[in-house]
Amino acid sequence: MPAIVPNDQLASVVNAVRDGLRQAPEPPIATFSVESSLKQGYQVELAARQFSFLSDEPEKIGGSDLGPTPVEYVLAGLAACQEIVYATYARVLDIEITSLKVRAEGSLDLRGFFGVADVQAGFSSVTYSVDIDSPASAEEIRRLIDTVNAKCPVLEIIKDPVPVTSAYALNGKTLEVAPAFSAD
Repeated sequence: MPAIVPNDQLASVVNAVRDGLRQAPEPPIATFSVESSLKQGYQVELAARQFSFLSDEPEKIGGSDLGPTPVEYVLAGLAACQEIVYATYARVLDIEITSLKVRAEGSLDLRGFFGVADVQAGFSSVTYSVDIDSPASAEEIRRLIDTVNAKCPVLEIIKDPVPVTSAYALNGKTLEVAPAFSAD
């Protein structure tokens, strides 16, 4: 089976980017953004850069089931980020990967979302598994796994609290609301 993460031209790009970042005079902060618009029921139209996509909820809880739920996008973000970070660091560490699959799963109590019990609305747990096929040794793969888990942005966002700031407007005017999140 041919390698999906070979030592190739992308390795040169990754190394060039890493070298450029090491020499940056100021921290190179990248800002990402997504815009959304509620269309009908639970259907949300999303836009990120030049990409448009839809989020919805399953019919059994009132949606039209026309797209993944927001929590499925969180899990998809984790799985995709893991795969991208594996692809990056396999190249950096010169480890060949012939196959890579990630499965992410989250559990949440729907009573929190619907406000019928005093339980959190978000995930109570997230688990993921990574299936790697590689001619590399177990020791090399453990090193790769440790590196990926230390460098995966979405994993870090999920497992460590991130400061969140919000702002609200009503009919185009700023609306003062108590902060939804505590910095503690």
